[in-house]
This record gives sequence, structure tokens and C-alpha cells, in this order.
Amino acid sequence: MTSPSVSVASVGQERETVVVIDDFAPDPHSLRQQAAKAAFARDELHYPGVKSPAPAHYFEAVQPIIASVMRELFGFRQGASVLRATYSLVTTPPDLLSVEQRLPHVDALEPGRMAILHYLALDDDDGTSFYRHRSTQFETLTAERSGAYFDSLNADLAEHGPPPAAYINGDSAIFERTAHFEGRFNRALIYRGRLLHSGAIRADRELFSDPAIGRLTVTSFLSAQ
Repeated sequence: MTSPSVSVASVGQERETVVVIDDFAPDPHSLRQQAAKAAFARDELHYPGVKSPAPAHYFEAVQPIIASVMRELFGFRQGASVLRATYSLVTTPPDLLSVEQRLPHVDALEPGRMAILHYLALDDDDGTSFYRHRSTQFETLTAERSGAYFDSLNADLAEHGPPPAAYINGDSAIFERTAHFEGRFNRALIYRGRLLHSGAIRADRELFSDPAIGRLTVTSFLSAQ
């Protein structure tokens, strides 16, 4: 078993921390096997695909490295509680994406909300990208920024029109990419939920609903203090 390898990036002008952990889980193939037996369904939120609850024991093996990262790299001293952890498969074809799904998004506005994205596809270098909104120069959203951001974004869409029917994967008229991280097998990204980001899914990628060959991840959201 290979020990986890941790690296740290400071993203964009706001210098937000993104932690990259390779060899994150001690037995990722077991997680894939359990995903193959899981019942996936459309998500009630804006996710462009299907989800299924992650195994109840998912965090047992990775809790020590998560606790260390939260404490030493994000400054959280009182631990974190899991809000949600799901197997996730991107399955929506580009021509069926809503306008919202073609844009970068944030997972939460609160400073203590954290996201963990764990890549489990065997052959998946698409990864995840982070973005700056050109008009406001925002790379993160907070409750205080959200009104100005959405007002400006709506003005941008009125000026430039809706984005192409595709997953955003690089610079556009409205957004500038600030960083990109490849989606290597058993790699995890940990970042604050307030960062503007999107899956970097190439235009020619086939999107399968079978977890054995699809873009399989475990997506987790935590609340930390």
C-alpha cells in the first residue's frame, strides 16, 4: 500500500488553497467494486449526471489524512462534519446541458464549507478547473459578493449570449481559467466550497452511466470549524 502524497497549490489572485492528495484511499479498487453494485439516480441539484450514496465506511480509512489537511493547511481546529458523500457520474451530453451547467459554479458560500473530490475512474485525465469571473474579478463567492456577482453575470449573458452547449474547459468571454488539476486515479482535491470551479470535461469525451467505464468520483461536502 502506497502512503498518500500531499501537495499544495495557491490558486489565482485570491491565493486560495487547493490541496492535492495522490494515493488518497488505501483500497480504491474496492470502492470501484462497490460503485458497480450501487443504484445511481438523477441528482436533485444541478449536477449533470447521476449519484449514489458513498459507503458508510468511506471516511474511516481517509479520516486521518483529511483531519491533518484541515488542521494544518486550512486552519480548522475543531474538526469537520460530513454533510454529504456520494458516488458521482457525469452523464449529461453537452447538447442537453442547462445554461447553469455550462458555467463555473460554487458549492457553498460559507467559509467553513469544504469540498473533497476523489477521482476513481481508471482512465480520466479531464480533472477540474478553477476560474475567475472577468467582470467582477471574483474567484470566490461569499454571501456578501453573491448579489453583485449574479447581477454582473446576468449582464454578461445578455451581452455575450449563452455559452456554447459544452462543458466549460478553459477561458471564455466571461470566465478566465486560473488553475487546472488532472483527474488521476485515486487522486483527491480538497478546497473551500466557495471557489468558482467546473469539471474540465473535453468535448469528445464519451459519458457513460456505467461506473466501470464512466467518469466516477466520490464527491464529499464537509462543514469545518
